[in-house]
Amino acid sequence: MGLFERLKSGLSKTRESLGLIAGLTAKLDPKSEAELEAALLGADLGSALSRRVLDEIRRGDKETVKERLLEALIKELPVVPSNLYDAAPLAKPEVLLMVGVNGSGKTTTCGKLAGHWVKRGQKVLLGAGDTFRAAAVEQLKIWSERSGADFFSQGQDADPASVAFDAVSKAKAGSYDRLIIDTAGRLQTKGNLMEELRKVHRVCSKAMPGAPHRVLLVLDGTAGQNMLSQARLFNEAVPLSGLIITKLDGSAKAGAVLAVMAELKIPVQLVGVGEGPEDLQAFEIEAFLRAMLG
Repeated sequence: MGLFERLKSGLSKTRESLGLIAGLTAKLDPKSEAELEAALLGADLGSALSRRVLDEIRRGDKETVKERLLEALIKELPVVPSNLYDAAPLAKPEVLLMVGVNGSGKTTTCGKLAGHWVKRGQKVLLGAGDTFRAAAVEQLKIWSERSGADFFSQGQDADPASVAFDAVSKAKAGSYDRLIIDTAGRLQTKGNLMEELRKVHRVCSKAMPGAPHRVLLVLDGTAGQNMLSQARLFNEAVPLSGLIITKLDGSAKAGAVLAVMAELKIPVQLVGVGEGPEDLQAFEIEAFLRAMLG
């Protein structure tokens, strides 16, 4: 099953909330305009993006509302860079820092990413920087064995900054292509934990100038507008390179993905549309929009 088919299945609940669009003519009356706005809000695009999109629809010249909506959304969103899976490492080693709140699927995503690059013949190291959550180190170790990546850990309760520094040093000495550092899940509102994340970021650059080369925020696709508040605050703490959206299969709030991209101009790079390693797919904006709109 291709990405579009997986997205079409996974975004069925969001598509249902936008179902009335199919029956709207290009000339909107006040009632149908109000219905359209309610549908956009119901799909969790948020009030700011919904208002801008409605303005674009009023001015658009396409024959159907659906075509105008598609055009308006594409105009609002940042350009998605080349497929992260296929992109060459930005350095040797390329250091990736994976961040996010508890339960977003961050550690699992680290393992899936590692597996894709190992299959492409790259030498990958997984660094166990989540030293706080019980069993997180062991979970990442299992993923390293499953994916064929090497594993670096100082055990549970170790200092995360120390783990990051030593992991970068090991990756440099071992001529790795990529180092993926898992970090502890943290609520974006906890100032002390966000400061710890800043420290981990700084330590990576001390171990290797320019590192981390990518900072990827993992977001739970069922979290709706809470994704936006998470992305704002994580981006203030450490500059984000891209987003990875998990658990999109069955989400009724997938429109929030667009709200995050539109406000922060940070591209989504990967989406999770199932449990298996093959279900973490490179993000394609047009396939996503067409699957969402039907």
